[in-house]
Amino acid sequence: MRAVRKGGPFHVCYNHKSIFTRKIYTNMKKFIVMYLAPSSVLKEWMQTPEAERKAQEEKMQSEWKTWMREHADMFDGMTAGVGATKLVTADAVTDSHNDIMLYSIVKGESQDEVAQAFVGHPHFGIPKATIQVCAINPLPGME
Repeated sequence: MRAVRKGGPFHVCYNHKSIFTRKIYTNMKKFIVMYLAPSSVLKEWMQTPEAERKAQEEKMQSEWKTWMREHADMFDGMTAGVGATKLVTADAVTDSHNDIMLYSIVKGESQDEVAQAFVGHPHFGIPKATIQVCAINPLPGME
């Protein structure tokens, strides 16, 4: 049996074995989180012997899944990979590239709070990896 007592942005959940506090993300700001890694690092990584690379990838995936479970309440939809890039100008469309590997949409009270949650993220297991957190600012009439 589980009872919930709500109060502010937190609620306390009770069950027969434990008591825990869990943050509720409702009516909060949204942010796009972009996971980046330099393409040169990824190309170099692909030169790593396959057995060594696969073992390290599996370790990182396991750490990533654990991190995602621990922070699941802040996510607003799926985390997705980003494919090939096209650059569009007023006159043309050309192939391009950037360092964005993945993105997520998350909720939080502030950009600082969200950014702080990503300190120590398993993505940093990739050399020179970075994570960018940008506020999503809806434009009136463009929803």
